[in-house]
Amino acid sequence: MPSTLVITILIVVIAVIFDVINGFHDSANAIACAVSTRSLSLRQAVVISAVLNFAGAFLSVSVAETVGKGIVDPNNITQEVIIAALIGAIIWNLITWYFGIPSSSSHALVGGIVGSAIIYKGTFLIVNWSTLFWKVILWLILSPVIGFIVGFIIMNIIKAFLVNTRPSTVTKVFSKAEIFSTMFLALNHGENDAQKTMGVITMTLVSAGFIKEFSVPTWVKITCALAMACGTAMGGKRIIKTMGSKMAKIVPVNGFAAEMGSSAVILTATMFQAPVSTTHIINSAIMGVGSAKRLSAVRWSVVKDIVITWVFTIPSCAVISGIILFLINLL
Repeated sequence: MPSTLVITILIVVIAVIFDVINGFHDSANAIACAVSTRSLSLRQAVVISAVLNFAGAFLSVSVAETVGKGIVDPNNITQEVIIAALIGAIIWNLITWYFGIPSSSSHALVGGIVGSAIIYKGTFLIVNWSTLFWKVILWLILSPVIGFIVGFIIMNIIKAFLVNTRPSTVTKVFSKAEIFSTMFLALNHGENDAQKTMGVITMTLVSAGFIKEFSVPTWVKITCALAMACGTAMGGKRIIKTMGSKMAKIVPVNGFAAEMGSSAVILTATMFQAPVSTTHIINSAIMGVGSAKRLSAVRWSVVKDIVITWVFTIPSCAVISGIILFLINLL
């Protein structure tokens, strides 16, 4: 029992580190548009995002259940499997953050769990492929597409209403409106993303025998919410630069359209218990908004690099985590 307790504490610490990294890696997604359009200063955006990420973490646990018990049964794995999954996801997040590529922490974690579980059992049957497909893979494909379409539609609707409005008036109005859309996106980001770490920690408690059935304890919710908020406060200038300027040049009205469209998609996914990527959705929404101007407004070479990263996230993290578990077993 003492060794089990020590390993459990170690996993909680690693999970918190993952959540902090997730905060400064993915929280940039929620504030990139507002900062790039100068509707908010970086300091203002970070404070708003941190507070609403914290609040969002308490709104639901449905996504935590998908991650913590839907993909792999926590009773069929060891704590070492979870450690390998977390380390693999952290390594991938740091690599993509260093190069300024907005990848998905969500899918990094899922890939880590799948890869380390398969290596542990030596069989693909350990994975609940039905849940993985319907709640992860399908949404991995659909959410960016929907984000693109929704961003494109919202931008065109706004353009239709503002066709005779002076540009200076549009900028003035939407500089204020974008503050609201940033808050809404940060709240939805916190609700969906913080739950993934809650699911991992609760999975650990079940596999270690500290709790008999999967139910997220209050202290886990508070811990994950605080970690996400702290990570957000650390910021993510590299990701903001990629999203706010490299992919497409945006102004406040574009940022508002992209953020509202993204929020709607993330909220819908959370209702379906799907651990989606805020990164994928906000990026595709920005592409949709940029395309509403003209297709050439989007820098498709940057988009290509981002999409390649999206495609390789789950398999890459599965391989990395599998190798880490193999090395742990050797030690």
